Amino acid sequence: MGLPTSIAKDLIPLLKVWREDPIRFVREVFHAEPDKWQAEALMNSINPIRNGRGHVAMKSCAGPGKTCELAWLGWHRLLCFGGKGQHPKGLALSISWDNLNRGLWTELAKWYAVSPLLQHLFDFTKEQIRSKDHPRTWHLSATGYAKSADQEAIGRTLSGLHCEYPFILMDESGDIAPSIVRSAEQALTGCISGLLATAGNTTSQNGMLFHVCSTLRGEWDVTTITGDPDRADRSSRVDIDWARKQIETYGRDNPWVMAFVLGEFPPGGLNTLLSIEDVEAAMKRAPREDAYCWAEKRLGVDVARFGDDRTVIFPRQGIAAFSPVVMRVADTSQISARVATAHNVWGKDSQVDQIYIDDTGHWGHGVIDQLRTARFPASGVQFHSTQCDPQYYNMRAQIWMRMAEWVKQGGALPNIPELVGELTAPTYSFKKGKFLLEDKDQIKTRIGKSPDLADALALTFSFHERPKINILPGLEKKANMCDLEYDVLA
Repeated sequence: MGLPTSIAKDLIPLLKVWREDPIRFVREVFHAEPDKWQAEALMNSINPIRNGRGHVAMKSCAGPGKTCELAWLGWHRLLCFGGKGQHPKGLALSISWDNLNRGLWTELAKWYAVSPLLQHLFDFTKEQIRSKDHPRTWHLSATGYAKSADQEAIGRTLSGLHCEYPFILMDESGDIAPSIVRSAEQALTGCISGLLATAGNTTSQNGMLFHVCSTLRGEWDVTTITGDPDRADRSSRVDIDWARKQIETYGRDNPWVMAFVLGEFPPGGLNTLLSIEDVEAAMKRAPREDAYCWAEKRLGVDVARFGDDRTVIFPRQGIAAFSPVVMRVADTSQISARVATAHNVWGKDSQVDQIYIDDTGHWGHGVIDQLRTARFPASGVQFHSTQCDPQYYNMRAQIWMRMAEWVKQGGALPNIPELVGELTAPTYSFKKGKFLLEDKDQIKTRIGKSPDLADALALTFSFHERPKINILPGLEKKANMCDLEYDVLA
């Protein structure tokens, strides 16, 4: 295989053993013990279904270590497969460059760091892992593309990987286009031994993962990774108490429970309301004042429910949303006083018309009572209320949809990086024919924090808007550019 002469004689026999026993490879190279499902997928990777080509798919619940498994498969191929004068070449891809860098590429680096053998044989850079002795012919390259990328160009990138030992690792394939499979197959044409390995969450029926698990099931070895507390083969990395609580609270037929706990495809799939591109475009907008000065001034107040949550006061007027106030560890009186101050500061020239406060579970009840007593226009909003348009499952789904449409149709957001993650995190599906948004607690468990900023902004869409009560004479004629990062509530 053209290994460094100083260790080739000792290593070649061991490589042959590892090639046929990837479980032993993981144990001896990384000193790690695979879960049962990981061992299954490792063995599937050396099972060439046809013409020397292996096809491994992992449909997964949330958090079982699927990206770790892809990294192990990548190192196994890179180290153990090759022949005289023929070296392995691989590509690693995900739904975006950013996702690849934060996910699979970081996981590959993690296992590289714990193996002196891999460090001795390979160089690791931010875009390629390559053999120190044969860098041009023996490597694994990071590959990425934008959502708007031309499918033919993507196909050329994949199908251009021609060698005797090719492999392609595809992470987060639930959202990768199914057409990628055809291009990836072309890269393996005529090889001695090749591998396509993919993993992802079961959130969509429109992506590559669903395609290979359904239409192409006969050509792929599929491993189901589940956190189901009632199954003996469940992933030990998924907290069993958490899994039981999700099933008890939401039911087994809940789309998020199916996807993120059970590792099953929900009947309608899960989708996101907003893309990163949608939110970033909204942050670049700077509307003229006369484009929104006639609209109601609204404050959305998301009251913290737990110690690590934040209370957020978000101002919006028509197409312009402004920098919010964020409070931590504040009591009811402090929150009420700050909302009152925000009302008076922003409304000193023309009054604030509406203050909408999240009262789900009555966390905001004290704030509402105090503000109403002081004659502020405060209204409580129950996220789980069904008193909404009948096409929506609850009020939360309705106001988030209104907010998403506002963003896409020209709404302007303050430049707050955290908003990108919070606005793009929630997924949606349909339950009993009604639009259903992912529950706030489920989002917090999945992304590690509560989407307080996004919920506060969403509250400003609680009810249909109308022109504000008072418009100062001449204000409607002003045409100044607005700095959306200016803190109107300071």
